[in-house]
Order: sequence, then structure tokens, then C-alpha cells
Amino acid sequence: MEVIIISTIFLLGAVIGSFLNVVIYRIPKGESIIFPSSQCQSCHTPLKWYHNIPILSWLFLGGKCAFCKEPISRQYPVVELITALIFVVLYFKLGLVWYLPFVWASFSALFALVMIDFKYYAVPDSVNFFALAMALIQPDFIMAAMNAAIAALALYLLGLGVSFLFKKEAMGGADVIVAGTMAALLGFPNFFVALFLSAILAIIPSLLAKDTMVPFVPFLALATFIVYLFDAQTGVLLNWIMYG
Repeated sequence: MEVIIISTIFLLGAVIGSFLNVVIYRIPKGESIIFPSSQCQSCHTPLKWYHNIPILSWLFLGGKCAFCKEPISRQYPVVELITALIFVVLYFKLGLVWYLPFVWASFSALFALVMIDFKYYAVPDSVNFFALAMALIQPDFIMAAMNAAIAALALYLLGLGVSFLFKKEAMGGADVIVAGTMAALLGFPNFFVALFLSAILAIIPSLLAKDTMVPFVPFLALATFIVYLFDAQTGVLLNWIMYG
């Protein structure tokens, strides 16, 4: 039975990953994620249903369009596979609780933001607010909403202060919304642990990039996922740091 559940969750995650590919490609361009149906980005030929089987279709087609034979980006199977793994890992973390689908949805939206930010250096509000809304749906909704509001307000005020001191914008509105999502999912003090971890994760890419802009949302999302999975260990570490 456990194998069946895990396999089903993996397949569901892969299907959601296929949808995330649509979101990642169309939302930054201001296109509908519903119409038109999937088509080749090169020849614009509408795809058959069997061309859209997550992961497998890309493999069977050899990574090329069935019509024009132009290469299909590896992003498609990679996003589908990673989303499927995210679903399975979160299932192992939480079990079949009623709010699991909303946690899946929130982290899926964060993953979409990661890919969009890497590709376009943009964080669409529609996806960002969706991640936040899904993060709020949990057993203690009021506490989650309070945590989100406190974190978002604190980061907003911090951004204002830094911007005033250095005479340039230090933090975008998108980061503030992501902070709310992080706090809703993690609570305090784990939210601060995730912020610290995201800064550490971003150090090496920032140094390597030199004058090139480095998107920060991917590191915020990755740190949130790590701390969410290892929240118990994070609590033990914090107690050790504070009390020895």
C-alpha cells in the first residue's frame, strides 16, 4: 500500500510539474496558462496528448519536437522530476494530513518562482501571492497569518531603512511577500534561521557572479524548504546555541 501511495504522489507531482512548466513559460510573458493548448515553441504545432506525458514523453522523443525535430529544453523533464520529488519528500515529512495539498501547492509555487527568477530576474505577483495564500491554509491559520504579517512588515520596514541610508532601493515588494510565505510555513524563530541560511547559500554564487545580478528568491525558497524539512533538528540546534 505504501508503494502505491508513494507512486501515486510521484505521478501527481510530475503532472503538477508539467503544469509548472506552463506557468514558468507563460506567466512572465503575460500569456494565459489555459489557452491555447500546449504547442511546440519552435514550429507552434499543437501537441498531442501523448506528447505531454510528464518526463516520459521527453525521453521517448529524444528531447526533440515530434514535428519539426527542434530540441526541447531539458528544463521540462527536470522541473517535472524535481516537483515529483518535492511531493514525495513532503509526504514523508507530514504524512497524509488534510493540509498536505496546500503545502504541496505553496512549495510548487515557490519552485515556479525560483525558475522564473533565474530565467527572467522577475517574481510575478500572481504566483507569489498564490504561494502565500496556500501557506496560510494549515491547522493554526491565525498563527500562520500573524507570522506572515509580522515577517512581511519587518522586512518591509528594514528595506525602507536600508533604502533611506544608501539612497537606493534595497528590497523589492516581491521579497516581502516571499518573507510572509516563509514565516507562514516555518513560524518563528525558524524564519530567521531560513533567512540566515539563504544568505549563506547565496554567498558563493554572488562572489562568482561579480557584476552580474544574482536572484535571491531561489535561495530564500531553498532555505525555506530545508528548514521546513528539518524543523526539529533546527530547534535542537537553536537550543544548543542559546543554552549550550
